[in-house]
Amino acid sequence: MGNHWAILACAVALCGCPTVDLGDTPPDIGQCNPTKGQAYFVSTIEPQFLKITDTANGCARSTSCHLNAHGLTLKTNPVDDAANYRITQQYLNCGQPQASELLTKPLKGIDAHGGGDLFADMSDPAVQAFLAWFQ
Repeated sequence: MGNHWAILACAVALCGCPTVDLGDTPPDIGQCNPTKGQAYFVSTIEPQFLKITDTANGCARSTSCHLNAHGLTLKTNPVDDAANYRITQQYLNCGQPQASELLTKPLKGIDAHGGGDLFADMSDPAVQAFLAWFQ
C-alpha cells in the first residue's frame, strides 16, 4: 500500500505545470520604448532635439558635453543611431514623458544642466517633437 502512495505522489509531481521556453530575455526589458520608437528617434529626436550633428549648438558639440564626460554618452563618430537610441532610453519616463530626464535637463528652470537651458518652455518646437515621440 505504501508503494501506491509513492507512485501517486510521483504522478502528481510529474503532472505539474509545463515548462514554457520564452526565449532570450530582450536586452531592453524594463526600458521605456516610446510609441513612435527608434524610427522617430532617428528622423526627429536626433536632428531636432539632440542635434548631434550640429557642431555649434548640438548635444555633442564638444568632448566636454555628451561625447565622453556624462552618462548620456552619444555615439557620433560615426553616428550610431541604434546605440544612441538605447542610451537615451535610460533617460526616458514612458509613464510621464514630461518628467523624462532627457527633457527636464535641457528645459529651463527644471533640472540643472551643464550645457545650460536649451529650451525656454514646453511650447518650444523641439520639446513638442519630444512629447510627440510618446503619442
